[in-house]
Amino acid sequence: MLKSDVQEEVYYGRIVADDWSIYIAATEKGLCFVGSYNEGYEEMKSWFARRRPDARLIEDANRLSDYKEQLLEYLKGEREHFNLPIDLIGTAFQTAVWEELQKIPFGKTTTYSTIAEQIKRPASVRAVGTAIGSNPVLIVVPCHRVIAKSGKMAGYRGGIPMKERLLELERSLD
Repeated sequence: MLKSDVQEEVYYGRIVADDWSIYIAATEKGLCFVGSYNEGYEEMKSWFARRRPDARLIEDANRLSDYKEQLLEYLKGEREHFNLPIDLIGTAFQTAVWEELQKIPFGKTTTYSTIAEQIKRPASVRAVGTAIGSNPVLIVVPCHRVIAKSGKMAGYRGGIPMKERLLELERSLD
C-alpha cells in the first residue's frame, strides 16, 4: 500500500474553561496536538496539513475525555502533572528537546541555552528554539516554561499572552 493511501485517524475536540478555548487532538497512541489559546479549528487543520498530512480529522469528544479532563484540571489550577500518553512525531533533535522540556518542574522556568546544554548541544541554542516552536503539544510538553537568558519572554506558538498566562497560573499555585 502506498503511504498516501493510508490515513491516520486523529480524533479532535475543544476544551472550554472560563475564557479558555483550546482545540486538542489525539491518535490511538496518544495526545498529538494542543492548540493555542482561543484559536479556532482552522489553526488545528492548518497544523495537520503541514505536519501530518495523512491525518483524517474526526470530531469525537468521547475519545478525548481523559485528555480533556486533565487539561481542564490544569487550567483550573487543580493539576500540576499530566499522566497522559503522547504521540509526538519529530526529528531526533526535536524529540531530545521535547523530552528535556518535560523535565522542567511545574512553576519553574529555564532558558533556551540551558536546554541546549542539557541535550549536549550547547552551540545549538537557535535550533533548540526552533524545536521548541515546533512542539505540537502545548502545556503538556511545557515549552511555556522556557524563557530568554535575559529573563524576558521569547517566542511561543500559542502567543506571548498565553505563555505569560500559563506561567502566572503556575506561579500562583507553586
